[in-house]
Amino acid sequence: MRILGLDYGSKTVGVAVCDPLGMTAQGVETITRKEENKLRKTLARIEALVEEYQVETIVLGYPKNMDDSIGERALKTEEFRNMLVRRTGLPVVLWDERLTTIEANEILIESGVRREDRKKVIDKIAATLILQSYLGSLK
Repeated sequence: MRILGLDYGSKTVGVAVCDPLGMTAQGVETITRKEENKLRKTLARIEALVEEYQVETIVLGYPKNMDDSIGERALKTEEFRNMLVRRTGLPVVLWDERLTTIEANEILIESGVRREDRKKVIDKIAATLILQSYLGSLK
């Protein structure tokens, strides 16, 4: 059972996938776009990844506020979730992603990755953390 993890942002989507046994998450790529609402190519790339990895479920990071309320970013994520369901026909699980970008940044700093290079991979690392958290909840 392959699961795809996504960290949806205003101009990027970090992508991770789990191994066939559903044990570990690995970062795949960061999909970028020039404008926030230009999602056609982003969705097409996700569809290609779903097919390539034979994905059965998508886990989408859900950016709740620290007080557990739903803000504008979470509402946009819900809209993106609906698009993913329509385009892929797969179940899309919203998964609490609070603090994953901060954690991803800390991992990259500890690994000695330069500031300019962190921007290129931070969303992919965040997607990996989101997916790994979800996988851990399944056990």
